[in-house]
Amino acid sequence: MVVYLDHAATTPMLPAAIAAYAEAMGVVGNPASVHSQGQNAKRMLEESREIVAASLACDPIEVIFTGSGTEAINLGIKGLYWARAPRRRILVPGGEHHATLDTVEWLAEHDGATVEWIPLDEQGHIDLGALAAAIARDPLDVALVSLIMANNEVGTIEPVAEVAALAAAQGIPVHVDAVAAYGYIPVDFRTLAAAGVSALSVSAHKVGGPVGIGALVLGRATTVEPLIHGGGQQRKVRSGTQDVAGAVSFAVAASALSVEQLAGQGGGESARLAALRDRVIAGVARLAPGAVLNGDPVHRLPGNAHFSFAGCEGDSLLFLLDAAGVSVSTGSACQAGVPEPSHVLRAMGRSEAESHGALRITLGHSSTDADVDALLTALPAAHAQALAAGMADRVPGH
Repeated sequence: MVVYLDHAATTPMLPAAIAAYAEAMGVVGNPASVHSQGQNAKRMLEESREIVAASLACDPIEVIFTGSGTEAINLGIKGLYWARAPRRRILVPGGEHHATLDTVEWLAEHDGATVEWIPLDEQGHIDLGALAAAIARDPLDVALVSLIMANNEVGTIEPVAEVAALAAAQGIPVHVDAVAAYGYIPVDFRTLAAAGVSALSVSAHKVGGPVGIGALVLGRATTVEPLIHGGGQQRKVRSGTQDVAGAVSFAVAASALSVEQLAGQGGGESARLAALRDRVIAGVARLAPGAVLNGDPVHRLPGNAHFSFAGCEGDSLLFLLDAAGVSVSTGSACQAGVPEPSHVLRAMGRSEAESHGALRITLGHSSTDADVDALLTALPAAHAQALAAGMADRVPGH
């Protein structure tokens, strides 16, 4: 039996979301058509939009369905940047998801943007003092601030409201990447918008919905330039025939989120995941002495446990655990088959060796105590073998 502990990458679709998806795919009709079949499809689409909006505490008109969380992030960042021309500065913390990193770097290379990286502290929090100073240097040239709500690698929850307040004081829009946070901690757009957040991105497959649909929550008064033209659907922000079946399935997954997940109350699914996570953290500390927990030890996602293992490669641990039937993730990205150190840990001031020795264990709705038992049973042997293999030889700079 394979134990799946990589929910931060994607979580299994809920059976109800699969059933709803299959049924909706049999419905004929373009929601932009005026005939009865088209209007039935539109009804299904808009009812789904209402459910997703409720899960994000926003108005339905503020939900712009996209093809993924990555597209939502691109639309939020590029759209705000282009709408704010001729302002050129983009303020972004180190350690963001590559959907953000690659987007702002593309704007710098192709569109004249000046990207300024705001440092993180040793637990992965944005340095609010450094952000305030960066804004103060030339507030009239800042196009936007973008930050992650909860780090997808180390699980640290960021002070989004405080960041938004600093930006709002100078009339600067803020985009929030809430893809990793959605479904695990409260995402209340109405409250965040009052603090100064203009746009927020999420993805369905992180909460038990299908791959291939996400959403950008865009405040009513916020203007962005679209990425895609043709048809003018969704407030002329994102054109194209909308995915009714995907939206229906997304809505079923969103409606399955518990009150505790949506409102941050004690107990329920969030507490269950936090208890499993704490078992993982305690077990790793006991079975792999020297392993270091990364991220904020308290203010972190309930299902996230991220470690650096001294003296061994995270990739080695991943493959050895996989061979034992346990699926986890490293904290590194591999480009062209070459392991790269975790850019998040590097942004937190960790050494290259610590960044190469990272392992991410993430729990979700299907996770059980038996899954944690299986991980902790497989870990000692995997850790011993990874230590024996040691660190890979690298050319300088890799």
